[in-house]
Amino acid sequence: MFKSVLVANRGEIACRVFRTARRMGIRTIAVYSEADARAMHVREADEAVLIGPAAARESYLVAEKVLAAAKATGAEAIHPGYGFLSENAEFAEAVMAAGIVWIGAPPASIRAMGLKDAAKKLMVAAGVPVTPGYMGEDQTPAHLKAEADAIGYPVLIKAVAGGGGKGMRRVETSEAFLDALASCQREAASSFGDDRVLIEKYILSPRHIEVQVFGDSQGEVVHLYERDCSLQRRHQKVIEEAPAPGMDGPTRAAITDAAVRAAKAVNYIGAGTIEFIADASEGLHADRIWFMEMNTRLQVEHPVTESITGVDLVEWQFRAAAGEPVPLKQADIPMNGWAMEARLYAEDPSNGFLPSIGKLNHFRLPDDIRIDTGVFEGGEVSQFYDPMIAKLIVHETSREAAAARLADACADVEVWPVKTNAAFLVKCLEHPKFVEGDVDTGFIAKEEGDLTVRKISDYALQSAARVLRFGVEESGSDYFAPWSQRGGAMGFRLNATSAASQTVYVDGLLTRLEIDDNIAAERVHFEPDPVTTVYFDEGSPYRVSMNAPVGAGGGSTSDGSLRAPMPGKIVAVSAAVGDVVVKGQPIVVLEAMKMEHALVAPFDGTVSGVGAAVGDQVAADAVLATVTAD
Repeated sequence: MFKSVLVANRGEIACRVFRTARRMGIRTIAVYSEADARAMHVREADEAVLIGPAAARESYLVAEKVLAAAKATGAEAIHPGYGFLSENAEFAEAVMAAGIVWIGAPPASIRAMGLKDAAKKLMVAAGVPVTPGYMGEDQTPAHLKAEADAIGYPVLIKAVAGGGGKGMRRVETSEAFLDALASCQREAASSFGDDRVLIEKYILSPRHIEVQVFGDSQGEVVHLYERDCSLQRRHQKVIEEAPAPGMDGPTRAAITDAAVRAAKAVNYIGAGTIEFIADASEGLHADRIWFMEMNTRLQVEHPVTESITGVDLVEWQFRAAAGEPVPLKQADIPMNGWAMEARLYAEDPSNGFLPSIGKLNHFRLPDDIRIDTGVFEGGEVSQFYDPMIAKLIVHETSREAAAARLADACADVEVWPVKTNAAFLVKCLEHPKFVEGDVDTGFIAKEEGDLTVRKISDYALQSAARVLRFGVEESGSDYFAPWSQRGGAMGFRLNATSAASQTVYVDGLLTRLEIDDNIAAERVHFEPDPVTTVYFDEGSPYRVSMNAPVGAGGGSTSDGSLRAPMPGKIVAVSAAVGDVVVKGQPIVVLEAMKMEHALVAPFDGTVSGVGAAVGDQVAADAVLATVTAD
């Protein structure tokens, strides 16, 4: 076994790998960009090396810099995590050529499965069923559109070299195809350096089911059962679970056998995932599940598999890379209980899920479940990287118990002032259809209106208002005197003598209520302001104040100006001054935090100003264009 490992990644996955390495007595080495100088993975490593500027393409994606750091620190092995260079065959070869142990799939396996079109052809030869679609070499827009028309809508455009929902669009009509194609190709080129796409028939009631496989250098391949990752938004997984609801024994045997055949077809070594799409319109059936792709790396959602099997997949990766056999035979791998994972993102569901960046002045997560995170209170969420800030994982004896416990955990999340999707996760987990297991990949899109609404409960509002009023009255000018702990949770009852009318603002909106003396104040967190509190209710923060707060926000405003919701790069400008536009028409496309964000016309009118060009780096709240109403 090697004695040191460098993790060529950042954030929660680097911290996750370090945890296992420390337990095994392996020295840990981090690499970091200038933006990550104070990051958690840097703090937790035994040694850390700066490898470049904030932008990933100048640091984490530069193989030569990572290798130089490995050589300088004497790293005996490199673990790539997921994303970045994890599925880069050339990087894997360079690591091995340098005499360093590569903790990942063989380069030949990465290549075989890295291009979705070639992988599907390989799977057909191995007897693995695949979805109908186009995987040809002709990438001209006209030909791709003709193929999509022939397949029949809706179709799914997918980047050949893609993953994680990048470079992927569902297209409903022939008329919308070319615009969606252009957006996919831009995003694919930006994320993977390859703008080629394939087209698949879109399954109308799709379930996303994947199988964890693991191989060793002796040719043994086992599976560790399936995961269901159907709860997605824009092809980005939100909640994952293991096992899959509604999966019977024969169907499980068919899908896991197919996954093992797929892995053996490419002589796979290490941890990998075979992803399938199932037509769940009539439940799960073996003859209605098709291969989509293979991820030749560890997955974000691997903790749910670890929870039901009791296996440390990172330890297995270390052992496979060191030439050891798979630790357990197939018949000896257990499957116990039910596990669920929720991805906590720094984003604002009430504002189109736009990523939220900034300092984590207050950051509290539940301490009675597994948490995988790469941030800490006082740290920052950067514009340069993925907005996922933590994973909340639970393990219970039943699916119902797991969903309830995870909902409670998400409700206990406290983050300020960065916005998160915690309340959205609670609503997803408590939705009757989810509880019944009646979900597919379109669930969030269909229910989004109900899932994103924000409303503070009467109890929470009463509690916050009482602290706000009586805290000021009782403490005089020293508002914080009775409750001086920084960010501390309140679990006390204020001794007010009578109910009284209180006028307060909740997130800037005027509210009048009668204060109930019997309401206790719980989880109220004070801002450095004698007339404001922040109350966390079901995972969502509410700013409760005596004065209406003034704040700016991104997107469109009533005067027709389109403002950048966050710092980013302009990748498309689709209108010029003088153009007549209709409400909802894209005007400018901003790329930030690895995703594209379209700024659209807020009403019918004429473009009266364009303040950005393709390639510009813009600041948050910058006016990118202006539309004047007709």
